[in-house]
Amino acid sequence: MTTLRFPPRAASIVLFLVALAATALASTASAQRLPGTENGEWRYPNGDAGATRSSPLTQIDASNFADLQVAWTWRSDNFNSTPYYFFRSTPIYVDGKLYSLAGGTRRQVVSIDPATGETLWTFREPETIRFLRSPRQAYGKGVAYGELNGRGVIYFTSPGFFLWALDAETGRPLEDWGEPVPLEGFGQTGVVDLLPDLLADWGPWREYVAAGGTYDPNYGIPRELGMITSSAPPIVVNGVIVVLNSHQPGYGQTRIENVPGDIMGFDAATGEFLWKFHVIPRPGEFGHDTWENDAWAWSGNVGQWAGASADPELGIVYLVTNASTIQSYVGHRPGHNLFGGSVLALDVRTGERRWHFQIHHSDQWNYDLPYPPMLLDLNVDGRRIPAAVQNTKQGLVFAFDRRTGEPIWPIVERPVIQTEVPGNYTSPTQPYPSLPEPLDPIILDGITDEFVIDYTPEVRERALEILREFRLGGLYVPPLPYDHMHTEFINQVGCQGAGNVVSHPPTVDPETGILYASHRRTCSATGYMGPTNGVDVDDPTYATVDQGGATPNETPTTGRTVVAWAPVAGAPRLPTVDGLTVWKPINNHLSSVDLNTGRRGWSQPVGETPDELRNHPALGGRDPRTGGSGFSIQMVTGSLLMQAQAFSEGTQQIRHDGTPTLEARDKRTGEIVASVELPAPAQYGMMTYMHQGKQYIVVQVGSIHANHPGALVALTLP
Repeated sequence: MTTLRFPPRAASIVLFLVALAATALASTASAQRLPGTENGEWRYPNGDAGATRSSPLTQIDASNFADLQVAWTWRSDNFNSTPYYFFRSTPIYVDGKLYSLAGGTRRQVVSIDPATGETLWTFREPETIRFLRSPRQAYGKGVAYGELNGRGVIYFTSPGFFLWALDAETGRPLEDWGEPVPLEGFGQTGVVDLLPDLLADWGPWREYVAAGGTYDPNYGIPRELGMITSSAPPIVVNGVIVVLNSHQPGYGQTRIENVPGDIMGFDAATGEFLWKFHVIPRPGEFGHDTWENDAWAWSGNVGQWAGASADPELGIVYLVTNASTIQSYVGHRPGHNLFGGSVLALDVRTGERRWHFQIHHSDQWNYDLPYPPMLLDLNVDGRRIPAAVQNTKQGLVFAFDRRTGEPIWPIVERPVIQTEVPGNYTSPTQPYPSLPEPLDPIILDGITDEFVIDYTPEVRERALEILREFRLGGLYVPPLPYDHMHTEFINQVGCQGAGNVVSHPPTVDPETGILYASHRRTCSATGYMGPTNGVDVDDPTYATVDQGGATPNETPTTGRTVVAWAPVAGAPRLPTVDGLTVWKPINNHLSSVDLNTGRRGWSQPVGETPDELRNHPALGGRDPRTGGSGFSIQMVTGSLLMQAQAFSEGTQQIRHDGTPTLEARDKRTGEIVASVELPAPAQYGMMTYMHQGKQYIVVQVGSIHANHPGALVALTLP
């Protein structure tokens, strides 16, 4: 190896140039971050305004990670807390204090001392009937922060659909803000009733008023018209509060009418209503023609329960929407149904649409978008592109120029299997990005030869025999009508490559452009649909077959008109080979995608392969490294990828494999470089901040026992 030697003066010049280059690189990396994590803060529930769930802090690194100790634990027992799987509020850290929601059905706002975990103040909204009606009481995802004349303000939306502004120091409603609410306990200031502005120009509400109906601020919207609530916090951008909303989950609905989840903007300084964006376009508005059968007039939902991100310099807020009312049968609303299942970029001052992209047309698979667009700068073929990257439940990853919405790589409309349920509608095609590559390639075409288990030739042949009885697809495989008449196959099989990303949000490194996401592989028979015959059902997911129809229910959901077809029980399960899935399993993996090239990187299991699989005789002692049960939660810091195995979410099966740990991984390879034990398994998310010269990591945890409340655990160096 040749060694280059420089004269002393030349060496000094070289060192100076190297240092200058390093400074330039550091400045470039720093410039890529949107505001929110500077000075050791974590101002948004997802870290920065770009929702990257990352921080540039480096005090905790691979050399000292194993020395981390629990500094404090904050429990939510005394706040009417609900079981662990509802605790989704990641705290924010601003100006030396933590702010969050308590994780219970009351959705209390709390301020916490970041050094001791002491509760500094709490705020609870007075009870209303509309609050009690909310199906999203326990799903609060956090709070928003803003400043008015140097004064910190905490903004949050409640299950009752009120917007509050609280003094960050005291937790008291802000003076001279909002408008009086004529209900006991509400006072005269610090709150805005969101319903009047939402309903003012909505046709069904105007008809209700014209017929003699009146507004009751305690009850809210009459059940036959609909119901709206909130889950994600608002976001404050350039002096505007953008309010998001949610509804009864579409998979649990059986009536086709509801109120649309229109997006609204309010003045952060006064609470004054500024604008509203119609998520279901009215006549003359862009996208109106995608609602056939005049479905725009009475359809609802298209809420934004996943949260939002923003680019203050561009003056754009980025949101994702879910589907319209009913997510199993859409014959009553044929068409692509904009802006359901879409990424939306809105002008924060006016609410006007800057651009949009519909991720899936007319959703019938509960593929609602679970996380806001992640904003960062990429270097693609030598071009710097301010990007918006959208992760999905399906395992697809979409990438756009966040200024214009232009896809960074081509997005192709691929033909998909069409519905055979009488009167139903499915789009002939669905969008697939050419790049970035999906988290799991099985979703492109389903269980093709490369994904069939092959532990032994006999096992493979038996799996192929089973699969010959089914029609195979990837994503967007619709259910069949009950008692379908096919003779060539029993049922249809679809595959998913990510799972419910709600429980394990992704993270992205703005300095490298690398996305890290948790995912699992699931393939299943699609199930059957049966006619309702106009009779309401409780929850279509758990309906039973009664002469080809659905079981009646005495408690109707919102709306008036019962959907024509609903899911019914009785679909045959996809058989196994002596307990082995016919596809090569991935239970819990953490994978990387280089967003600069669009190519998948490494993939590492999280947790141990379940004993029943690893010890199966067909494997001959081999470990397929599927990962364990549950999900993975993750966060990027300046030098590390931090990850923890989380719960397997569900009321009937609450599992966690082994000792709960928080792990540090090498960002380049995914290999574990250090780990520390946690007092309980993780859930949903984590965050980090620098307080009085010490970096803390806060992990959301819970108990492996059912009905145990969640908690926050803070770790720091001794």
